[in-house]
Amino acid sequence: MAGAALTPQDERMLRRAIELAGQARAAGEAPFGSLLAGPDGSILAEEHNTVLSDGDISAHPELKLARWAARNLPADVAAGVTMYTSCQPCGMCTGAIDRSGLGRVVYALAAAQLDALKPAGGFPPVPQEGPALYPEARAAVDGYYT
Repeated sequence: MAGAALTPQDERMLRRAIELAGQARAAGEAPFGSLLAGPDGSILAEEHNTVLSDGDISAHPELKLARWAARNLPADVAAGVTMYTSCQPCGMCTGAIDRSGLGRVVYALAAAQLDALKPAGGFPPVPQEGPALYPEARAAVDGYYT
């Protein structure tokens, strides 16, 4: 939200997301929490990190809420919903949020700030190689988006 001022509702919702992060940590999970709020300030859904208890590296609260929104909210409703989250969504979660059609995301802790709190920094990147076999790969996709 660089440059944008937080509203009192934004602050209240961010504090709730941070509270959910604290609950996750108290439960032995990674300390991340998120919620979805409608334009009127009603909380539609809440989640916290369950990566450890679920044994699922994708059990981030932002991803779980993006999936919930995509399954449960019509596109016009989703566009008016805000996700509030204790930390800036990772790349995996950002991709799901983009596809969910949510209207906006407001986060408390930036990814760079989070990495600064970790003794070893962030996760090391896995090398990716490509593009390769363009004609074959294109054949599977060509025309799908038209």
